[in-house]
Amino acid sequence: MPTLCRPAVWVPEHTISMSETLELTRRVHADHAKLPLVLRLIANTGVEKRHLIQPLADTLEHPGFEARNRTYMEEARLRIPDVVRQALESADLAERDIDVIVFVSCTGFAMPPLTSWMINKMGFRNETRQIPIAQLGCAAGGAAVNRAHDFCRAYPGANALIVACEFCSLCYQPDDSDIGSLLSDGLFGDAIAAAVVRGSGGTGMRLERNASHVVPDTEDWIAYEVKETGFHFRLDRRVPGTMSVLAPALRTLADAHRWDVSELDFYIIHAGGPRILDDLCRYLDVPSEAFRHSRATLTDYGNIASAVVFDALGRQFDEGLPEGAQGLLAGFGPGITAETSLGTWGSRDGRAVPGRRISTAGKAED
Repeated sequence: MPTLCRPAVWVPEHTISMSETLELTRRVHADHAKLPLVLRLIANTGVEKRHLIQPLADTLEHPGFEARNRTYMEEARLRIPDVVRQALESADLAERDIDVIVFVSCTGFAMPPLTSWMINKMGFRNETRQIPIAQLGCAAGGAAVNRAHDFCRAYPGANALIVACEFCSLCYQPDDSDIGSLLSDGLFGDAIAAAVVRGSGGTGMRLERNASHVVPDTEDWIAYEVKETGFHFRLDRRVPGTMSVLAPALRTLADAHRWDVSELDFYIIHAGGPRILDDLCRYLDVPSEAFRHSRATLTDYGNIASAVVFDALGRQFDEGLPEGAQGLLAGFGPGITAETSLGTWGSRDGRAVPGRRISTAGKAED
């Protein structure tokens, strides 16, 4: 059974705090007609700090789409190798053991894809398959897990590498002043994540079933307008309410597997914002602490797009789980799309995965 192993996550050294974000918004958009609302929405995201691929002064400049995409390519090539090697080491594999690379990103563009560069420069076999995914936004983390799972089922014993590279700050548009754009300016952060899905063996989430769900007639609710200046993020105010539709889809997936989605042992959920997490808790009838790892990612890094689920999963590894624990991983994004998987926690030797002990309240204890 394919196993999603411990991920590796990297964030840049440059940071911006919530207080700095609010002060910047007050200064840059002092004449905005709805500034109090914008400030309240940003403050309510629960984000304390975000990491940026460039210093803040450089982030606020707009040298043009060409220059920004050049920065994306340079930084991706510089940072990806170390993150990938950490993920491979955690899975007890080497580059030559990988049969397919699933690469997800929505914040830069490359053709040929960065998977080709990785195969040429990092020691992967020339026969390694490539699955670049560029247009699923935040849902791409869940989609990457599902496509890796599908590949390993189609080719028993194969191993898949997932890489999520998101430099959301490179999409900052200083002239966009709609509420959705300003909220995103205070919500998104930068990160790279990598994880291995082993076709056999390994320690982590043993993937058992996956599904996709698209909410009808919502394809323009999360979108990019592509202009000369690059990607302009568009966010419809109705997006937070989509959990009323997506929660039943998650329940249907669990029901098909004869699991109760309200009684699982762990949940790895994309942290698009606190409203998303709060509503999903309510609709799935689970306590708030069930999503503690997703909330911690949001607090520490902001919304890091497709990398969120891997950071939240890494926090679950740190906490530990007993052998056989049942759980769900879900990413949400443009479409409106949900990419969801179910799995059982397991280790190579059949013992509990190391970590801190978990109390009955769902809090980690030393």
